Amino acid sequence: MADGNTFPAAAPTAENGIVAGGATRSLRHESAAMHVQGSASYIDDLPEPRGTLHLVPGLSARAHARVLSMDLDAVREAEGVVGVYTAADIPGENQISPVGKGDEPLLASDLVSFYGQPLFVVAATTRGAARRAARLARVEYEDLPAILNVAQSREAGSPMVWRPMEMKRGDAVGALEHAPRRLSGRITVGGQEHFYLEGQVAFARPGEEGEVHVISSTQHPTETQHMIAHVLDRPANLVTTEIRRMGGGFGGKETQANTCACLAALVADLTGRPAKMRLDRDDDMTMTGKRHDFVIDYDVGYTDEGRIVAVDMVLAARCGWSADLSGPVIDRALFHADNAYFYPDVRLRSEPLRTNTQSNTAYRGFGGPQGVVAAERVIEEIAFATGLDPLEVRLRNVYGTHDRNVTPYNMVVEDSISAELVPQLARRCDYARRREAARAFNATSPYLRRGIALTPVKFGISFTATHFNQAGALVHVYTDGSVQVNHGGTEMGQGLHTKMVQVAMREFGLGSDQVRITATTTGKVPNTSATAASSGADLNGMAVQDAVRRIKRRLVAFAAAHWNVAEDAVRFLPDGVHLGEKVIPFSHLTRQAYFARVSLSANGFYKTPKISWNGETGQGRPFYYFAYGAACSEVVIDLLTGETKIERVDILHDAGESLNPALDIGQVEGGFVQGAGWLTCEELVWDKAGRLRTHAPSTYKIPACSDRPRIFNVELLQNAPNREQTIFRSKAVGEPPFVHGVSVFMAISDALASLDDYRTCPRLDAPATPEMILRTVARMRHGDVTAA
Repeated sequence: MADGNTFPAAAPTAENGIVAGGATRSLRHESAAMHVQGSASYIDDLPEPRGTLHLVPGLSARAHARVLSMDLDAVREAEGVVGVYTAADIPGENQISPVGKGDEPLLASDLVSFYGQPLFVVAATTRGAARRAARLARVEYEDLPAILNVAQSREAGSPMVWRPMEMKRGDAVGALEHAPRRLSGRITVGGQEHFYLEGQVAFARPGEEGEVHVISSTQHPTETQHMIAHVLDRPANLVTTEIRRMGGGFGGKETQANTCACLAALVADLTGRPAKMRLDRDDDMTMTGKRHDFVIDYDVGYTDEGRIVAVDMVLAARCGWSADLSGPVIDRALFHADNAYFYPDVRLRSEPLRTNTQSNTAYRGFGGPQGVVAAERVIEEIAFATGLDPLEVRLRNVYGTHDRNVTPYNMVVEDSISAELVPQLARRCDYARRREAARAFNATSPYLRRGIALTPVKFGISFTATHFNQAGALVHVYTDGSVQVNHGGTEMGQGLHTKMVQVAMREFGLGSDQVRITATTTGKVPNTSATAASSGADLNGMAVQDAVRRIKRRLVAFAAAHWNVAEDAVRFLPDGVHLGEKVIPFSHLTRQAYFARVSLSANGFYKTPKISWNGETGQGRPFYYFAYGAACSEVVIDLLTGETKIERVDILHDAGESLNPALDIGQVEGGFVQGAGWLTCEELVWDKAGRLRTHAPSTYKIPACSDRPRIFNVELLQNAPNREQTIFRSKAVGEPPFVHGVSVFMAISDALASLDDYRTCPRLDAPATPEMILRTVARMRHGDVTAA
């Protein structure tokens, strides 16, 4: 299998003056050298103007309480403190709800709804002074009952943060009653901390006549701009947000970045001085939302041959104290509760439950991975109940023929390739032989058990909020032939800027040294969508291409007239601009075009076609297309310690015609490790008071180097262009690879099933930490295999 080091470049061809091919070469990440040298600037690296104020929030010490009094005199009098600001100091709306629910104040005043909610912000001459001062606040509370998890929320009848969703097709209840075989169960799936390397940070600089310029580590510059404008009570044209690069985001900076940005802008506006807010890791983890954890109940009908007849599933999520993005996140969990499988009769329901914990938010996969875990649990339940190989059950239920290609939300799956891709990977990784070897090993091993699982992924690509499926770009060509590209997407390490450079390179026939990407800013490209939903390259790539082609059309018309050739004889190739038999440097063309007063700048725009979604009915086409893939993981678990080692992983992933194979393979590798970490070692723990106890690297474990697979083979599916008109027929590679980590969880379950000779499903809950594995081992050895 491919080792990720070398990839062939497609031979360039010409169509309508546009170079096709060539962009599939693995261009180095545009900031890679600066990352290695330490010269890539992040917000905390930027020089601070004289007089910069440093901000630290004062956080609540209750999960749910009324604020009776707040004595901040000692805070104000502390050394180095310039000011202390509360909700009463906000000139505009004390509200940063990203979905307009009005349930998320920037600073709490009368009521606190989770432990760690910001009450005030301290501005001081140094961060140390601000931190010391914030601890001097005296707050008196009246405690209220705190709801901390799904069970408590259900018992208390707590209101939901979003409307519940139901997706159905056929008669699931009736089909279950008449199914040849039937089972039901429950799985609990834990949440996950984003753990970006660069924490939440923002720097605000006041300007003239109410202007404010905010550099924010945000995935959604436009939303951050709007939130600041609302808080300061001024039009958006006085607020500019900018981001050159982030040290990771994973969804944790789609909405959660707004708090730091708004508080920094507020203090800058009130004081007339630059202000910076960079959260310490403890405060960051305590304040910000996580991946939603779920309790999923399922009722399944099936045949002796392992074919699914009907599925009835309820997905309940701990959403936290406010709506945030819980609605669309949980909707997407329903969208992916089928994964790659056809359910003949189906009913899927959601319960977005309010709790007095951090407001859970976007996370890589946006609810999709939680839905996939539920689908894979259904498959393994059927496999153990029938005695069939789980892979065989998977292949008997994948989407395929015309009468087995309609999703629970009534979208027709037109591009399913799971039936071909999964067997291809099984052959390449020698799944059948290794499965038999694992069973033979387990038959004689008292303390170590091996497990193997091969799982597919079908992941929908697009924002389910239809209006977010748009993007803009601004491209300038200078008279020396150099090109500057700006677009609405943000760079968080995934290589989006590099791919946008490649789009311009490919269209103009230029080298990477001739195309420059600039910081993302609302001052250049307005009204943009978040860099999320795996749509960054899809949306912004098409917008950049649109801008470039607008310029090219002008250049082609000019060149044809100036050199007296036909327009279709003007082609942009790597060796220069071809004018029939004549070849000139690109810079010569741009200079001559300038003298002829031809515009060398253009805005580009793109909106995704074909999509529609009705959230009220749970019906429509929410996705432009699906990305596919499969992963085979083999693990060894220690029955004495509960520890897991990932022995080998093989992944075959569908990236369409990859824009940059090296970057895409890196995304697959990183996504897999992050997904495996979520399901094995990353555990969030709250105490009875609602305090997050896993709020630092010392108490929250992310995968380390030693947790990576001992053998790790990753390959991109070849000769599989996207059927839809995406940028150069590529497919999104951001969220889908995260789901490959589910194969590790299923392999652990397979290993545990050996304790009962593979007759019953272990019903392992996630994350499969050593403690969880040991509890499952004890339960199975005592014969309790029916309850999770």
